[in-house]
Amino acid sequence: MQLEFPQPVIRTGSEVIGTARRNWAYARDDFWLYRVAIDPQLIEGWWQKHAAVHLQQFYYDMRAGKRPKLVLQAPPQHGKSRMVTDFISWVAGKDPDLNTIFTSYSDELGTTANLRFQRILDSEVYPLIWANTRLAAHEDARWQRNTSVCEYVHCKGMFRVTTVNGQITGHGLDLGVVDDPIKGRAEASSKTIRDKTWNWLVDDFFSRFADHAGLLMIMTRWHVDDPVGRWIGRFPETKVLRYRAVAPNARDWSVKAGKRKVGEALFPELKPIEFLEERRKLSTSASWASLYQQSPVVTGGGVFPIERFRIIHTIDRNEIKKSVRYVDKAGTEDGGMFTAFVLMHMMRDDTYIIEDVRRGQWSALERERRLLQTARSDHEFCNPYSVYIEQEPGSGGKESAEASVRMLKGFRAYADKVTGHKEIRAEPYAAQVQGGNVSLMAGAWNTDFLDEHEVWPNGPYKDQVDASAGAFNNLAKASTYDSSYRGWD
Repeated sequence: MQLEFPQPVIRTGSEVIGTARRNWAYARDDFWLYRVAIDPQLIEGWWQKHAAVHLQQFYYDMRAGKRPKLVLQAPPQHGKSRMVTDFISWVAGKDPDLNTIFTSYSDELGTTANLRFQRILDSEVYPLIWANTRLAAHEDARWQRNTSVCEYVHCKGMFRVTTVNGQITGHGLDLGVVDDPIKGRAEASSKTIRDKTWNWLVDDFFSRFADHAGLLMIMTRWHVDDPVGRWIGRFPETKVLRYRAVAPNARDWSVKAGKRKVGEALFPELKPIEFLEERRKLSTSASWASLYQQSPVVTGGGVFPIERFRIIHTIDRNEIKKSVRYVDKAGTEDGGMFTAFVLMHMMRDDTYIIEDVRRGQWSALERERRLLQTARSDHEFCNPYSVYIEQEPGSGGKESAEASVRMLKGFRAYADKVTGHKEIRAEPYAAQVQGGNVSLMAGAWNTDFLDEHEVWPNGPYKDQVDASAGAFNNLAKASTYDSSYRGWD
């Protein structure tokens, strides 16, 4: 028989508190109302209400025997672990005969979850909502109550915490919660640790699941081959709730759903955009993508060993043999990609210096204005000097390149009709970087430039590498271009 459950209804502000206080039954059937009822100091945010609806449905699916699988991804210090602990206490109230096991990489995380769980059940509000779920008094030895196990008095269920690789033999579970099974990037980068963690989850943790049990995973995606990645690869039906710290573009689901605008913070009531931008400046692109945007990238590939770049503070311009400003265009304004202008010099000793990188998500008009301004500035101190515009395949790419060349009349401007894979085109440039033959002029752009090179080609952006490779290829060898694309007299 198909089980029927009340549908969650999101309420806000005074309506939530007033409704919950008038009738505790609302909190029993609505997880979001329950959270507000047990924590009047709770800071409300749209994403927490959205996640509450899906967690509530997760519980109903579990009780219906559907064996639900849910992955919750959100930035650090946004309240996801606290939300999940509240959810466990709500499940305990709904059915105190269920067994929940919570696991993480450290005892500290488990202890924190356990103590919050105990405080909730010991609160004045909890017994008003749930009369049949309670913990033993500390002096009552008939039911366990400590920082590892909390048994529900006169019921079959319990809440148990453990660590990855901890002993759980003999303990079955109805709800399995995995909260950050891998500590950080260093551990996630080790295949040995990833394999060991995965083997424990499969052989010990997952083997404890009852036939109707649900799996809830909360994890920072440090690596594409982490436990979440492996799990989703085997169970693609897993529901994934991914909440990015900052909405990256119009394709993000939260923007499409009207929850926020591009560039807006996920939880501005707690972590405003100014706070997040400070964190972005302190993070590498890989760390920001993993920790805050929930988009893991593979690092350490070694294609561009960034330690081989030398940072310099002056250039002897008499030693410059020739200079190229290369332009890699983004497709659309604010479309998630960047336009990059890279200025590179070939020196008389056959080394290379990247003096300047300009990068942005500009409209076509703004991009052309900036390009013309940049070319005029370069031309004052670079001679001989050329500008190359990458021409993407297709008529649109050709028209865009031709328009830029026409706009640069008076300069040695060319359309660079590239072919083949970008990874192959970057190989000659990468070889020079590996040989320690490429230096960078010190500037504010250095950090983003090095971050992109470190994770290339697995990172979210490739524009600076593409433009640098294009500049190098046109400096290092003579290339043939259609003379009709020349924009100089």
